[in-house]
Order: sequence, then C-alpha cells, then structure tokens
Amino acid sequence: MTTSYSTNPESVPESALNDIGLHEKITAIDPAVTGGLYAIDKLQAHLANVRHLAISIFVVSGSSLLIQRRASTKYHSANLWANTVCSHPRWQETPEHCAQRRLQEELGWTVPLKPFGQIDYAAQVGELYENEQVHCFWGRFDESIDTANFNTREVGAVNWLTIPEILQQMDQQPQTFTEWFKIYMTNHHEMISTALQQPG
Repeated sequence: MTTSYSTNPESVPESALNDIGLHEKITAIDPAVTGGLYAIDKLQAHLANVRHLAISIFVVSGSSLLIQRRASTKYHSANLWANTVCSHPRWQETPEHCAQRRLQEELGWTVPLKPFGQIDYAAQVGELYENEQVHCFWGRFDESIDTANFNTREVGAVNWLTIPEILQQMDQQPQTFTEWFKIYMTNHHEMISTALQQPG
C-alpha cells in the first residue's frame, strides 16, 4: 500500500526525514522560463506537481534485471520495488553524471552506462506527484561485484528477475511495486527489453 502524505512538508513522517537529499535542488522544466529549466526543492517539486528531470538505470546480467526495494526511510514509495536505480539530477548536473553518481551512492558500485531513451510520465503517489522527464540508461553487470554492499539508507533489498518474471509479479502483486516501474513495464517494456538485449 502506498503511503499518503499531506501537502504540508512538515507532515512528512519522521522516518522519511532521514531520506538523503530530501531538500536537494533538482531541475524543474518550464518552457515559459528563460532556458526552460530552473532549480526547485525536490520535495516541493513532488508536492506541487512540477515537471522535472529524472534518471532511471537498468543493470542486466544475462536475461535478468537487477531491481531494488526502496528503503523504509524514503519520503514516498518506501519498501516498494523499482528498477535498478531511479533519481533526479541536481540543479545543473547532467543526467549522465547523475546516473553514475547515484549508482555508486545507492548500490556502492558502478558499471559503464549507456543512454537508450526517454520516458515522460505523470502519476499520483498518495498526495505527492511524479511528473517526470526520465533519461534512461542501461549497463551490464560485472560478476565480480558484491550486490550485498548497498547503502541501506537508500535500498532495502535487491533481486534479479527477468522481464517476464517482473511482469508476472506485477500482475499478481501490483501493490509491491512503484508507480513508475509499473508504467515502465506496462507502457515501455518493449523499448526497455530491446535496450537490455544489446551487446555489452
């Protein structure tokens, strides 16, 4: 079940205040402003339904995708399963730099990442909003990496599943997955599957 928060930032549960970067400045998108971009507080962007930049990473090994369960301290969608990493470029940070940084910060390791597309989506998560222009990246897993060495302030667990297994679990237990991952797998799984089948 997705947790609902009031639109008052002070009402965010105390556990979620441990979320790293809760009030980071991220990149809002508005064609009406000069340059089309401006800085906004991350929490405020999700409270006020402001369109903003995001990144999503898909790391594969063979035919399996590494997914993560978000930590219990996340300010929304806590304890739900998502793709390998999802995050937001900081203000004036490129999506490419953000992707490498967040892979290291969340999972404790990096692999070479390649861009493969963009997904635009909007979804309500309780009383918060996802309104995102997502730059997507994929990478091939290095078998020497220890996947248990993740940042527990960001990640609760990791697992390897094939796309068919993910779709089956989403059909059987949709409440255990984030809204954006369900959108990715429902509306964009062919694009994602094609990207993940590319040679490393």
